[in-house]
Amino acid sequence: MSKSKALEILRAAAPTVSIGIVTANLLSLGSEITLLEGTGAKLAHFDVMDGCFCPMMTVGPPFIKAIKTSLLKDVHLMIDEPLEKVAEYVAVGADIVTIHVEACSNPHRVLQKLGMLTNANDPERGIVRGVALNPGTPLEALDPLLDELEYISLLAVNPGWGGQKYIPATTARIARVQRMIAESGRNIILGVDGGITKENIAQIAATGADLIVTGSAVFDSKTPEANARFMLDAVAAMRSRQ
Repeated sequence: MSKSKALEILRAAAPTVSIGIVTANLLSLGSEITLLEGTGAKLAHFDVMDGCFCPMMTVGPPFIKAIKTSLLKDVHLMIDEPLEKVAEYVAVGADIVTIHVEACSNPHRVLQKLGMLTNANDPERGIVRGVALNPGTPLEALDPLLDELEYISLLAVNPGWGGQKYIPATTARIARVQRMIAESGRNIILGVDGGITKENIAQIAATGADLIVTGSAVFDSKTPEANARFMLDAVAAMRSRQ
């Protein structure tokens, strides 16, 4: 079993928000990251798309390495067959590495490899190993992997573009995975990713998800700092009611 200080940080912060930065203005990304650090945000989310597993191409290891931040780097790999690639993402500073079960011929082996890698930011921090599922993927795909992961991410949109609408069936999937985690007895963080807006974040937070990924809703205007605070405050308000 992987022991991870990063997992302890996530568990202590949950529920919280991971802010997708690929939708930011990349020409002023350094200043926008600095603003986000001042909001109380804990995570910066990187959507890595290869143009094969999903239609778009986004960023890779050099981009992730170039981001200097105190935020945990939450790297979501939407790439085909990541087995020989995950080490490079860990080497450039990933704290969380999430793979897609649909993109791997052997996801169990990828997770085992991640468990043997050392966090480049802090060797004692460890790597949080995540698995993401597309909206149409049966949840039973998680069963054989539960002993080798610390994070499950349920996509509420089909991967490819920001700004898509939240798929309502995701809410029932969140509840089912919560039961799976409880029955496993494992310390697993549950996240939801896609279609999260100012209008629905309170509703999503009410599902009990630990980690909510939002990008477009934060970087939709000239006020990303205010938007990030709004999302974080909405989640914190729900946490105080629980």
